[in-house]
Amino acid sequence: MKTLKFKLYEHKRNRHLKRTINASGVIYNHCIALHKRYYRMWSRHLNCAKLQSHIAKLRKRNSFWQLVGSQAVQDICQRIEKAYQLFFKHNKKGVRPPGFKKVKKYKSFTLKQAGYKFLGGKRVKIGSRVYQFWKSREIEGAVKTLTIKRTPLGELFIVIVVDDGSNPEVEVKTGRIAGFDFGLKTFLTCSDGTKIESPQFFKQSLNAINKASRQHSKKLKGSSNRERARKNLVRKHEDISHRRRDWFWKLAHELTDKFDVFCFETLNLKGMQRLWGRKISDLAFGEFLQILQWVAKKKNKLVVFIDQWYPSSKTCSACGHVLESLDLSVRVWRCPSCQTVNGRDDNASRVICAVGASTVGLGDVSRALPAIAV
Repeated sequence: MKTLKFKLYEHKRNRHLKRTINASGVIYNHCIALHKRYYRMWSRHLNCAKLQSHIAKLRKRNSFWQLVGSQAVQDICQRIEKAYQLFFKHNKKGVRPPGFKKVKKYKSFTLKQAGYKFLGGKRVKIGSRVYQFWKSREIEGAVKTLTIKRTPLGELFIVIVVDDGSNPEVEVKTGRIAGFDFGLKTFLTCSDGTKIESPQFFKQSLNAINKASRQHSKKLKGSSNRERARKNLVRKHEDISHRRRDWFWKLAHELTDKFDVFCFETLNLKGMQRLWGRKISDLAFGEFLQILQWVAKKKNKLVVFIDQWYPSSKTCSACGHVLESLDLSVRVWRCPSCQTVNGRDDNASRVICAVGASTVGLGDVSRALPAIAV
């Protein structure tokens, strides 16, 4: 599966799509209200099939709801069902049930088998109207779903999920393997000694963000000046996001050209977020890993994750000795067994590389590294 994103041309007919997204938001909130009411009355979860059947009856009597296609309505019910299933499964881990959303901030609706048709060139027919989009690449493969997405600035994009039929199996035949350790001061520490510093785009633009936020808060609610200030603030946040993603893509291509196997430690990003807050959001480890995995898959490279609880920082990369404890403030430590002086991040990256190499079965690489118990 591959996801393609294209921007729609600005046109007055786009108002129909925005009204459809608003109608989707109204239906979504109504479904959430039905779930809450059903649980209060019967102390049971509302079945997805029953909800879809009920919404289909209501939709026949409401002309505004009829803007949203039947398949898009079914998708809304299915997404709510999936969110509740995740809540039932992980509620002890802090996962919350789905809640109400502001209609103006509702983002998208999805069409599956019907409701759209590509007319060739840069045109797509959605419902009974024809729209033009910026076709930056060819659409290869069978289109599975089409999603109309609205950004906070009011711009519209079409997101297409395509089945290109390619599922290459990665065969590890090379010793170009590297382990990487994420850090707050150094974004990535590679097992070959390379250190990659993060530009910290949000920190760079913090003064501009604070100024735009103050200007927005001073404007009268509901006024055109406040809306203009809101869009100015959103543009600054989008600029940070775009610059960060651009850096991630370039870094991912640079690393995949240099190595064939990438070893990382599984991270508890939500726990790190609670500890260090905005800095973790600025570094965006999770987003970088998603981009790296996509680029690696495209180039037939392999990304390996070792266990979250493996003591990579406390294990000596020279002899394999494991410390009983190692405080986070300690950045350099001496191994009591072999007397090797280990930098915390450099040592962790070498250990991650060794464990990852043994996981994928690279015997030559594993023998070249110290004997570390997996």
